[in-house]
Amino acid sequence: MIKKMIFSVLALSALLVSCSSDDDVNNNVPSTSNLTLNLSGLESLGNDYVYEGWIIVDGSPVSTGTFSSVTFPQTFSVNSTQLNSATTFVLSIEPANDADPAPAATKILAGDFTGDSANVNTGIVGDFLTAEGTFFLRTPTDETGMNNGNDENGIWFGTPGAPPTTNFILPTLPEGWVYEGWVVGDSGPLTTGTFNMFDTVDDAAPFSETIQPGPPVPGEDFFLNAPVGETFPLDVRNRTVVISVEPVPDNSPAPFALKPLVGTAGDTTAPATHNLSLNLASFPTGMVNR
Repeated sequence: MIKKMIFSVLALSALLVSCSSDDDVNNNVPSTSNLTLNLSGLESLGNDYVYEGWIIVDGSPVSTGTFSSVTFPQTFSVNSTQLNSATTFVLSIEPANDADPAPAATKILAGDFTGDSANVNTGIVGDFLTAEGTFFLRTPTDETGMNNGNDENGIWFGTPGAPPTTNFILPTLPEGWVYEGWVVGDSGPLTTGTFNMFDTVDDAAPFSETIQPGPPVPGEDFFLNAPVGETFPLDVRNRTVVISVEPVPDNSPAPFALKPLVGTAGDTTAPATHNLSLNLASFPTGMVNR
């Protein structure tokens, strides 16, 4: 009887030690909590890029996961301790096959946590509340010292003159972003080139003539290399004109979601100017909850 009691005590002790050991192991496993994104205005990035969420913990970014669908809400499982300590949420655009563990420069949404939620917006890209600009219709790239009478076939951003001058009120973009001009043609938007400086030519002239260089402002004449569905020279009058903000690199031939300025080319050519109006309704926004 005494031996049975001794064995029972030993067995109970072993069980208690085992349970204590299990508790220690479980305590070392980090628990997770849900982070829910409810965003609007994002566009699909295609097969080459994804969106990636980040929380800022003690000043450092911690990934909350990637996604390609732009249907919300979406929920992600995140380390509870890190999520509770996070001060800010940031959304970036990343390569689909990304070997870099750090966020890319193309950060599109951000917001600070207040309690368990963060209102996120595109302020990390720039402040566009006072954005404005003008453009005029002129075709300088086919001129040989005189106006050829076809100014309706070109568009340049600024105020006409000798030389034309810039007339943009736009923020300087951070690394990872660039401006791009567009005219909506018969089959879709036609680029006028990308730029970060307003008082110099843009980065490309895919449709312009080559008789004369373009003026020292962004713009384009529409004479050469007409895309399928377009007839050149293109009459720009009464067409929609857009200034977008594009990610770098950019794998899409269409304007990105951020379109701060939109206007319509009227019937008159230079020296008349046409206004671009604020279009903040195109900007993504949303709420993040933990």
